[in-house]
Amino acid sequence: MTRIKGHAAKGLTYDDVLLVPQYSDIKSRLEINIGNTFRGPHATVMLDLPIIASPMDTVSESEMGVSMWKLGGLAVIHRYNAIAKQAALVDQVIVGANANVAAAIGASGDYLDRARALYDAGTRILCIDVAHGHHVHVKNALHELRRVFSNTIHIMAGNIATKEGYDDLVDWGADSVRCNIGGGSICSTRIQTGHGVPGLQTILDCAEAGRKVPIIADGGIRSSGDIVKALAAGADFVMLGSVLAGTDETPGDVINTRQGKFKAYRGMASKDAQVEWRGKTASLEGIATTVPSKGPVAGVLDELARGIRSGLSYSGARSVRELQQKARFMRQTSSGHVEGTTHILKR
Repeated sequence: MTRIKGHAAKGLTYDDVLLVPQYSDIKSRLEINIGNTFRGPHATVMLDLPIIASPMDTVSESEMGVSMWKLGGLAVIHRYNAIAKQAALVDQVIVGANANVAAAIGASGDYLDRARALYDAGTRILCIDVAHGHHVHVKNALHELRRVFSNTIHIMAGNIATKEGYDDLVDWGADSVRCNIGGGSICSTRIQTGHGVPGLQTILDCAEAGRKVPIIADGGIRSSGDIVKALAAGADFVMLGSVLAGTDETPGDVINTRQGKFKAYRGMASKDAQVEWRGKTASLEGIATTVPSKGPVAGVLDELARGIRSGLSYSGARSVRELQQKARFMRQTSSGHVEGTTHILKR
């Protein structure tokens, strides 16, 4: 890889590569286990699906939390509300799903009060949810959370874009790390700031660290094929926003138009979200839009799960871990990418 001043000049994203099909002795996709486990030292959480719903106010509240857990995944309840409101949402998930729920906090201001309220409500998975996770605020928050809660909670932290960021968050006390900056469908960080690393490259780089702390691929994932590539590159889980947006379980009413039914979807750094949340704007690094109404999230997750199992079977892998051991990536040209689409529609 060509380098400029010690930094990679080129990086790979999901459309740049394909996984090479390999010999398989898998006779039924029922043989394939696509689940995974948070293997951090402070908590063990087993999921049947390697999918986590993003802590966004148009994605993850109590209905999504209950459904994700019942269907084998996990949701992170967003933090863009009053502490009492978020704690109540956590309580609703615990009552409705009788199980694990994660909840987001910041890294400054009232984050510790919020963490205590969420802990009291029953969550044992806290997510430090900031745009730039390789930051002194996150370092201090991790140290303080560990001081207050010791080893009784699992701390997810991020987002980061580099191996250095991943290593530091792990050393500071994170039990899992969200990896990717600026790759989300409604995120404009790379446009506004000029900073970021292509999503797949971030996963490849972080996986090289060889740490046991789970990697969560967050951003830029649009399909089950992208999920398979992320897992093959070294991710243990993926975090989804736009793919789950518009489902019945997301917050907000259905908007009826002549063009069909829609629901709101917005980045948390968008003007709309910032004004509603705190009455003012800072750096605008996201947009607000609508997406088609998709029906129950169960249908979306079932389609993704079938695609992921198929993906593992093409590499002859019966688990995510085996996929990571066997996977062979090939670079493809832009023409190769077009060839791989349903290109009859482009004629």
